[in-house]
Amino acid sequence: MSDASTHSIVLPHGLAFPLDGRNRGVPFDAAWIEGLRINQSAVERRTATLPARRSVKKDAQAAWLLKAVTCIDLTTLNGDDTEGRVRRLCAKARRPIRGDLLQALGFDPDSIATGAVCVYHRFVAAAVDALRGTDIAVAAVSTGFPAGLNPHPLKLKEIEASVAAGASEIDIVVTREHILTGNWRALYDEVREFRAACGAAHVKAILATGDIRTLTNVAKASMVCMMAGADFIKTSTGKEGVNATLDVSLVMVRMIREFRERTGMRVGFKPAGGVSTAKSVLAYQVLMKEELGRPWLEPSLLRIGASSLLADIERQLEHHVTGRYSAFNRHPVA
Repeated sequence: MSDASTHSIVLPHGLAFPLDGRNRGVPFDAAWIEGLRINQSAVERRTATLPARRSVKKDAQAAWLLKAVTCIDLTTLNGDDTEGRVRRLCAKARRPIRGDLLQALGFDPDSIATGAVCVYHRFVAAAVDALRGTDIAVAAVSTGFPAGLNPHPLKLKEIEASVAAGASEIDIVVTREHILTGNWRALYDEVREFRAACGAAHVKAILATGDIRTLTNVAKASMVCMMAGADFIKTSTGKEGVNATLDVSLVMVRMIREFRERTGMRVGFKPAGGVSTAKSVLAYQVLMKEELGRPWLEPSLLRIGASSLLADIERQLEHHVTGRYSAFNRHPVA
C-alpha cells in the first residue's frame, strides 16, 4: 500500500506521498507502535486550557461556527430511520443555516453546506439521490456498525455494497478485541483489507475510544489505523457510554501529527458523539488549529459527527444577528 506510483512523489526516506492527498498507508512497524506512551496527567492539563479560550468572539465566532457547519457529517443512525427522514436530513445538509441569517451575515443562502450526510447502508441510495448535483458526500457506516462483530467476509461485502450504491466515504468499525489484547498486526491487516474494499471511497476508522480503556490504547490504535491507510481516524460510533472527549481527541491529533512528520501524509480527524453545542465545537476547532494548523479546519481534514449540534449553531448565529436567543425547537435538524 505504500508503493510509489505515477500519481505520487517519493520522499527522502523512500515513502510515497500521493498527489491526490490520500493516505496510502505504510508497512506495519511493531517497534513504532510499542514505543508509544501517553502521560494522562499531561493530557488533562493541556485539554483543560481549551474550553477557557475567550479570544473567539462576535464576528470571528460567527465565522468559526460557519466553518464548523461545513465540517459536519450530518448524521442519522437510529433504529426508526426512514427514507423520508433521510431525505429531510439531506435537504437540511444542502441549506443547513436559514437563508435570512446567512444574508444578514453577508453570505449567499446557498453558499454553506455540510461536509457529508452519514447514514446506514440501507439509505445510501436515497441519500445519493437527494444530494445529486451537490458536493456533499454520502458516508455509510459499515463493518457491523456499531459493535463490529460481524464475520469479516460480511464486513467486506457490506463495504463493497455501500460503495456500489454510491457512498464516497465509509465509516468502518475496527474490532475492539484486537486493541484490548494488543494484537496490533491483526488490527493493521483488518483495516488494510477494509481500505482495499473501499477502493476510491475514503476510509474513516472508528476506534470506539470509550471501549478501549486507556489513552495509550487510543494512541496505538490511531497509529495502526493510519499505517494501514485510514484517511480519517474517528473517536466513536456515538453509541458507546463515553464518546468524543477532548482528552482522547488530543491523543489522536498528536498521533496524526507524528504520522505526518514521519511519512509526509495528512490524515483527517472526526470527533463523533457528544459534540452537541456551539461552545463544544469551538473547543475542538481550537484544538485542531493549535495542534495541527489551519488546514485541519477544513472539511477535507476535519469532520464532526453530529445532528443536534447544527441546531445549536443556528441558534447562536441568530443571537449574533438579532441579539436574542430563540427556543431550541425553532431550529430543527430535519
